[in-house]
Amino acid sequence: MAIGYTIVRIIFGLWFTYAGIEYFIPDLQPFGTTAIAQQFTHALVDSGLMLIVKIMELVAGVLILLNRAVLPSALMVLPLSVVIAFWNIVLDPVPPVGYFFGIVTPLFNLILIWPYREKLAPLLVWKRAAA
Repeated sequence: MAIGYTIVRIIFGLWFTYAGIEYFIPDLQPFGTTAIAQQFTHALVDSGLMLIVKIMELVAGVLILLNRAVLPSALMVLPLSVVIAFWNIVLDPVPPVGYFFGIVTPLFNLILIWPYREKLAPLLVWKRAAA
């Protein structure tokens, strides 16, 4: 199990490090093949939100690769993983690659969080008794 987790951690870390870097290299950032995917991506870039997303991906990717602050990093990019899944499956569905990235990104993200589930369980309590 530990070796599988390590493999997922390294792949995810490399993947997010690359995704963060690609924005800063001209003509490397993908904009999609469908009109809606391109509009969505251009809106992120034009609004400045893409810069924040790419910095988050880069920071999380490097930290996860270094096996440092894995839980905070994985939690930080969990919403991004959901958007990546949506982009790949709904906005720019290019079978089989788009579906693969759309499924594997949040799956790997959840695998990174899974070992910490007991620490995170108190966050899921709906109503706590007064102390």
